[in-house]
Amino acid sequence: MVAVVVVVAAAGLLRWRRPAWYWLSIGVTLATVRVLVRYASVMDACGLTVPPARWRLALARMTGREAPGPRSPRILRLRPTRTGLLLRLKLRPGQDAFDVAATTDRLRHSFSLYGVTSREIRSGVVEVRMTGYDVLKRVQMPARLDTRPMRIPVALREDGSVHYRDYRAVPHGLTLGATESGKSVYQRNLVAGLAPHHVALVGIDCKQGVELFPLARRFSALADNADTALELLEALVTHMEEVYQLIRAEQRISVAVPDAEIAADVWALPEDIRPVPVVVLVDEVAELALYASKDEEKRRDRIITALVRIAQLGRAAGIYLEICGQRFGSELGKGITMLRAQLTGRTAHRVNDETSANMAFGDIAPDAVLAAIQIPAETRGLAIAGDSTGGWHRIRAPHTSLREAVNICNKHAHRTPVVPALAAFRPITAAVPSARDRLSKTAPASA
Repeated sequence: MVAVVVVVAAAGLLRWRRPAWYWLSIGVTLATVRVLVRYASVMDACGLTVPPARWRLALARMTGREAPGPRSPRILRLRPTRTGLLLRLKLRPGQDAFDVAATTDRLRHSFSLYGVTSREIRSGVVEVRMTGYDVLKRVQMPARLDTRPMRIPVALREDGSVHYRDYRAVPHGLTLGATESGKSVYQRNLVAGLAPHHVALVGIDCKQGVELFPLARRFSALADNADTALELLEALVTHMEEVYQLIRAEQRISVAVPDAEIAADVWALPEDIRPVPVVVLVDEVAELALYASKDEEKRRDRIITALVRIAQLGRAAGIYLEICGQRFGSELGKGITMLRAQLTGRTAHRVNDETSANMAFGDIAPDAVLAAIQIPAETRGLAIAGDSTGGWHRIRAPHTSLREAVNICNKHAHRTPVVPALAAFRPITAAVPSARDRLSKTAPASA
């Protein structure tokens, strides 16, 4: 009895202090047994069964056997993962993937697991992903990550899978978050993930560069005020036009050119002449849209026009936008909703008002609006991520300190490409500027 009490106490302590270790050592076995034992009764109680086929009933009558009972979806695979269980089901005739999705909360209680989500793999096959503990409480990214070009792992989803920022699939994104919501940490993870890739980073930080200037060794261009931001964005528009001229010159379209060799964007160009892709990070976009005089209003209109042009035309030229801000609403002026329409990827941390959540998800996933405004203040870093398909997930980025992000950027500083059109905006990193110096246009300097 003493040994049993000690083992139970140790398991309880392990589950409280190290839930991931508990799951891998004890929890996964208990959960697998629980799912297999309860499966038939749980499917019947949740209404996920169908009556037996008529030929089975007829065969039972002819042979004098007991009539067969309802049939549950067939288990194709039950695979343990580091965060839960992966259950793949073959639906019976007459069942739909929505039937499984509608009962995920009942499945969670029935199998005594932390969370259950489902998605359709193909016609008639549904994957049910079950998590054994709160994976967002202490985020630990898996050791193996899919790090393809322009595909950055930035956070962990509530079902235990990795949330990627794939620029080739979702070119432009909008990230919202109030003060102390974790937006800056998400941005640091994004920059740290992009640092090892062959990509030019362009930053616009109107807080005098306090967020992005520490990472300046990995940035090809940086602006810290609205005036410099305008010149930088117009230089990007010029660079975009030059890239299109290069694509046009390399197309050489004729009847002898195969379809696969006709270039329509930078990724179809030969690697030796392909321009380096550019990721533009805009911090506090509202600072670019505010104005207090006629001159500032003209500047604001030119800035928003340049952003909209890049959002509409930049993907094929290899220019991607990452817009961040605390507040994003139609009161920021004309052109804001047009810009929002081009930002396919949406991420919302805790926001202070429902209007910002509506601007993020109101047009693509209305259910995500309620989830975004319900994020508690004490769970910094928790966010809702969605896209134009209407799907959304709860995510949380691992905590990355500014020191860690600076170390990663300095380690990969040699990868910082020189973009001729943006050379005048490259930050000087040879010495730390004094408090009075402004990070404005400078001549290119060696890092």
